[in-house]
Amino acid sequence: MNSSTEEIAAAAAALVVDEGMEYAAAKRKAARDFGARVELPSNEQLEDAVREYIAIFCADTQPAELKALREVAVLWMERLAEFRPHLSGAAWRGTATRLSAVHLDLYCDDTKAAEIALINAGVDYDSGSLDRPSQRRAGNEPLQVLSLSSPSRALGEAVTVHLLLHDTDDQRGALKPDAKGRSWRGDLAALRRRLVTQNASEGGATVTGAPA
Repeated sequence: MNSSTEEIAAAAAALVVDEGMEYAAAKRKAARDFGARVELPSNEQLEDAVREYIAIFCADTQPAELKALREVAVLWMERLAEFRPHLSGAAWRGTATRLSAVHLDLYCDDTKAAEIALINAGVDYDSGSLDRPSQRRAGNEPLQVLSLSSPSRALGEAVTVHLLLHDTDDQRGALKPDAKGRSWRGDLAALRRRLVTQNASEGGATVTGAPA
């Protein structure tokens, strides 16, 4: 990265951690002072900056917050097991804080089935969509997202859970690793292994290096 890109990554990392902003919005906001031609950091570069920021400013609180979010994810992955749930985003990659949302990718033969399951369970949710060109489904349809609120006893507040509804065929490419060989998402068994590892490390600084 050049110096401007590094500065943007550092500023965006603070917005992600301190304000709970999503990566795209944080990069845009951080870049406003650099002009239109500045090179934005990639998501991987921003994630590295987020890890550095957490290690410096949040090392004493972030591990417990990450564990709490992962426990919320386990709850909903168990409840939605029929839809092959995979945890993605910051809670999977190990950079989540109490301001982060939990992102669950669901792989459905019929995406309406997941929505019906929430209705039948009496779960209140909001429905939206996400335009993700790299993962567009057949027909270039936007990705449907169901958002709900789930209480966390450990955090003492509610956590936002986003359910991203994919077609079953989308799962084939979902487990491809990033450029460093790290996975972008994991199923319930993989998440439980990460929680065991995190518990064994007694909440140490797990955000530096490989995701835990």
